[in-house]
Amino acid sequence: MLSAQITGWGKCLPPAVLTNDDLTHLMDTSDEWIRTRTGIGERRISHVSTSTMATVAAKHALACAGLSGEDIDMIILASATPDTLVPNIAATVQAEIGANCAAFDINAACSGFLYALGLATAQIRSGQNRRVLIIGAERLSFYVNWTLRDTAVLFGDAAGAVIVEAVEQSEPTGVLAYAMHNDPSGREHLRVQGFGSDLDRLSPEATEFFLDFNGREIFKRAIAGMGALSQQVLEQAGVSKEEVDLVVPHQANVRIIDTLVAKMGLPAEKAFVNIEHHGNTSAATIPMALCDALEQGRIHPGDTLLSCAFGAGLTSAAALIKWGPRTTPLGHSDAELPPCDKTGLELVADVAAHQRRKAEGN
Repeated sequence: MLSAQITGWGKCLPPAVLTNDDLTHLMDTSDEWIRTRTGIGERRISHVSTSTMATVAAKHALACAGLSGEDIDMIILASATPDTLVPNIAATVQAEIGANCAAFDINAACSGFLYALGLATAQIRSGQNRRVLIIGAERLSFYVNWTLRDTAVLFGDAAGAVIVEAVEQSEPTGVLAYAMHNDPSGREHLRVQGFGSDLDRLSPEATEFFLDFNGREIFKRAIAGMGALSQQVLEQAGVSKEEVDLVVPHQANVRIIDTLVAKMGLPAEKAFVNIEHHGNTSAATIPMALCDALEQGRIHPGDTLLSCAFGAGLTSAAALIKWGPRTTPLGHSDAELPPCDKTGLELVADVAAHQRRKAEGN
């Protein structure tokens, strides 16, 4: 049986930290207000491009799998914040790792990584490709309006990557089942306004774009969307919820995670949560969570993992994964970001000041 198995994993975290206390210098908020509503204590702010973070994560994933760029048949990069729209930034990563293959970006927002995992699994099961590099990378701080407390406290920058390989096994392993969906009726609830080719390039709105969303509506739809697709992949694979060893959900809000797991009838301790230190990094949250879970010994050989996500579109996705025999890297990479001489607060201060003046009409 040809299976799509995760054999390498890697992440990239920018060094500059923006804490909840830092945010009190930018807006009317507090550490308690943010933590009780989101579970977030800090997030990272990138001083480099999305593709640079993606490249570092990719190099760590390759080393973990004992591979080089030349071994990769396809690169799928999930991002809603690419540094260039043309060309795609998967091509930038491809050049940096020395790969000779197909490479493309996808934008399914927070569900992007699981969309990419589904596409990669289909490529492997069909025999078209044997090794696919999947990356989730985001620089969401670029979209943040630091005067809007409800959104500004949520997001951070990071990248995570995995290698998915074709493996012949007598028993099912790797990605057992996956599902993807989109509900366009809710697309206005989570969006970046003032950005896109339908704008008048000479209008003021063409340079005043920011991320906004309807938090209450997203909360309800996220739980419903992730819950429905999670149940779908369990049924598709013939696996009961009791057989799930670990849930690795999109890290959007700790309340969403807690409610989702409770509605599924699973104990809270089966959910892996790392949002406190990273915030919501959109397409990067799930590969980052996989890396952290492996580092913390939460994933064991043969474990059954359930992963689900929800994002703008409104996209949703889920995957059921039977982990392979290895939970430690075959090798390590010395890839790292260039040094940053500023704090997270210093990196966003000028933009925040401009946005504040704009909001005040100055």
